[in-house]
Amino acid sequence: MKYADDFVFNSPAQVRKYGARAKEAGKSVGLRVNPECSTQEGHGIYDPCAPGSRLGTTVSNFDESVLPLLDGLHFHTLCEQDSDDLERTAEAFEIKFGKYLKGMKWVNFGGGHHITRDGYDLERLIRIICHFKGRYDVDVYLEPGEAVVLNAGFLISGVLEVVENGISTAILDTSAACHMPDVLEMPYRPPVTGSGRPGEKAYTYRLGGPTCLAGDIIGDYSFDEPLTEGSEVVFEDMALYTMVKTNTFNGTALPSIVYRRKDGECRIVRRFAYEDFKGRLS
Repeated sequence: MKYADDFVFNSPAQVRKYGARAKEAGKSVGLRVNPECSTQEGHGIYDPCAPGSRLGTTVSNFDESVLPLLDGLHFHTLCEQDSDDLERTAEAFEIKFGKYLKGMKWVNFGGGHHITRDGYDLERLIRIICHFKGRYDVDVYLEPGEAVVLNAGFLISGVLEVVENGISTAILDTSAACHMPDVLEMPYRPPVTGSGRPGEKAYTYRLGGPTCLAGDIIGDYSFDEPLTEGSEVVFEDMALYTMVKTNTFNGTALPSIVYRRKDGECRIVRRFAYEDFKGRLS
């Protein structure tokens, strides 16, 4: 209540439990709904419309008694997708929940919109937004978090050792499990500066982390020059989830957060040490 202006609840039960308090405090109250329109391909872990999903209220579970408490409806179903998938989802949402938007103040299309990606159909996005504003007289919100930082930020790592076991594996001081969990969860293949696909360049390596997890593997990459102890490997597109998802599994150190100016000058924002690891445990 002290810090938030808007509350979007996941179920009618949560609206009944907390909605009145929020409204009395002058807050905006919304409900997350599930339009049951899956557009994901290969990203099941990020699909809120998957069968049995716990995220959002389906139309069969919608409780009209909470309508007086609601200022808006929210759906979030996309993950790194174009506006054609948003259009499909918006149509399904409108069929099932559009009748409830009359008299509300806003609708939230959630996140997962790759608005800044080359080739994204912005005109379709504009048409969808204008349709909702014109038909229902509501404000339209989007949460394009990834689009804001797409291809921004980088993580600098170093090679600790190269081991051979049917394939050359460069053990890095950077871990997929600790520093970029999306590599294992999604899965996601982060771009590496100066690299190519396996076999594309002269030297191919599997990039692995230093933890005890056998699957702590970032991926297979090729390089023009061989990797040796001390070689620098730079991962790109690291601004989105790397810092907020990092962990200290095996006591692995967290990378420092550094701000680099346009002129190349670097300023250390935060360093992490053993005390940060210890403080999370005791």
